[in-house]
Amino acid sequence: MSTPPTLTLPSCATASRLVTARGEFAMHDARPAAGPVRGTALLVPGFTGSKEDFIALLEPLATAGFRVVAVDGRGQYETAGPREEGAYAQPELARDVLAQVEALGRGVHVLGHSLGGLIVRAAALLDASGFASLTLMSSGPAAISASQRERTKLLLEALGVLDMASVWQAMRDLDPPEAPASRASAEVREFLRRRWMSTVPEQLIATGRQLMFATDQVAELAAVAPARHVVSGEVDYAWPVALLDAMADRLDARRTVIAGAGHSPNAEQPLACARALADFWEDVTVDG
Repeated sequence: MSTPPTLTLPSCATASRLVTARGEFAMHDARPAAGPVRGTALLVPGFTGSKEDFIALLEPLATAGFRVVAVDGRGQYETAGPREEGAYAQPELARDVLAQVEALGRGVHVLGHSLGGLIVRAAALLDASGFASLTLMSSGPAAISASQRERTKLLLEALGVLDMASVWQAMRDLDPPEAPASRASAEVREFLRRRWMSTVPEQLIATGRQLMFATDQVAELAAVAPARHVVSGEVDYAWPVALLDAMADRLDARRTVIAGAGHSPNAEQPLACARALADFWEDVTVDG
């Protein structure tokens, strides 16, 4: 779970809705204050996440000249979704991403964090023609690590028998004092609870299974995806960093390791993360 360092939108950004052929999605939309727009980026959050996970990236990326749109996927936080697991099958979520890319005008730099990486990967495998580039952030080639599979399995079992409030409290009781959520401000802690309570449980169950049982499609992705970038922190509890290194080699992708960051470099080291993203997108634009 990413814990945003702040909830305050920068002056360059607005909270609104992205209207697509597959419905409306809550978004944060940041744009450069002056000068030409050098490109458009779509940021897709991970498991239990939301658009707020990218809030600290918005201003530095807009300052670098990019329009940046961070979304809540269907059933996440401020985007509605049905109470049925089939609505959150990975092909359905992938088609949502393709609709978002189309609504933004195609030629979009697409980034997925963690689970979001699996979803944007699936979207690229369906149709990468609207992608200017693909960035997988803290998202590996297949299923999450054994320890995280066990943790996710316990969460899904709890969601099957307990209400969302009870599951939230149980998770917080297990948090160590050094966990980002434990160290967050009262405002951010309340946001994390509100986000959890607003997320559709069937979305969590369906996407949790996707994390547990994802298969390796790196070779297929290398054959269709445009310019590729693999980003992570120095350590990662969901996919070992060495596994991400190997995936980047197989994808012939740029590889960036963000110093001082773990699973959420977007929230933990946002300035360094934004700099790496902007450098990559600029190079794609020049090479293109």
